[in-house]
Amino acid sequence: MSASAAALPRAPIPRRKRSVWREVRKQWSAYLFLAPTLLLFAVFTVVAVGYAFWLSFHQWNILEPVKPYVGLANYSRLIADEAFGRAILNTLVYTAASVPLTMGIGLLIALLLNAKIRARGFLRTLFYLPVVTPLVIAAIVWKWLYNGDYGLLNYYLLELGLISEPLRWLSDPNLAMPAVIITTVWKGVGFAMVVYLAGLQSIPEDYYDAAKIDGADGLRRLKDITIPLLTGTTLFLAVISVLGALQVFTEIYIMTSGGPLRRTTTIVYHIYTTAFKNFDMGYAAAMAFGLFAMMFAFTLVQLRVMRGEVEY
Repeated sequence: MSASAAALPRAPIPRRKRSVWREVRKQWSAYLFLAPTLLLFAVFTVVAVGYAFWLSFHQWNILEPVKPYVGLANYSRLIADEAFGRAILNTLVYTAASVPLTMGIGLLIALLLNAKIRARGFLRTLFYLPVVTPLVIAAIVWKWLYNGDYGLLNYYLLELGLISEPLRWLSDPNLAMPAVIITTVWKGVGFAMVVYLAGLQSIPEDYYDAAKIDGADGLRRLKDITIPLLTGTTLFLAVISVLGALQVFTEIYIMTSGGPLRRTTTIVYHIYTTAFKNFDMGYAAAMAFGLFAMMFAFTLVQLRVMRGEVEY
């Protein structure tokens, strides 16, 4: 290096950058403890997602030795794919039915169990048990209940005279999706109940006392106090419930395997069959990123709609 080059002043480091590195050096022990988790996240999430994105631009068939680059062809194929369109419609139907039912029933149970009643703790535990039940086991049990030949559901419906012959719950195109939705609601109500209970218990009792003094009845207090102050809780539940519903897979895989006439083939199940049955990994990766775009859009819409009603 020449003397003139050595004499040149170095570019100053921005103040914000210096402060960030100063904090990193001060908290080096915390980052050391976080390093294993960050490394696993980088390898199994960041790298995996990046590789999947690269895969979506290729015609990647497991059985074919040549895997050519096809650019945006896989994404263009999504627009004209009727099977993918049907999967989107099925997923939206599932989401539109299961999310409001789960949240509505969860709120109703939370309101009942927030009151001072006997065995309140036991009832809360009872309603929460389905949440901690492994999803695979729950789906298998409900599949047995829905069985058209020896299922308990048909047995009791016949005994009560509500039906005249056994129903083929999971093989009937008109009943398969409602059957899966019922299972999902049963599984998720407990979680919605617990979240709403936490929201209800954070509302100061002074509001209700003041409302009682003003002569407001129970319905008026629910409408003017409880529901508005639960807006943040409702937004949280709505976002995570919609994201979970858009990714439904286990119930479909175990209970219906796509169902008759593909009436229960959801997006994730369609991605699974495309990747691991048809071995078209490139197109499956493109569908996965299409699903990500849908989830991102739904979340933005929900946040924008309820932004003015929630105090962050």
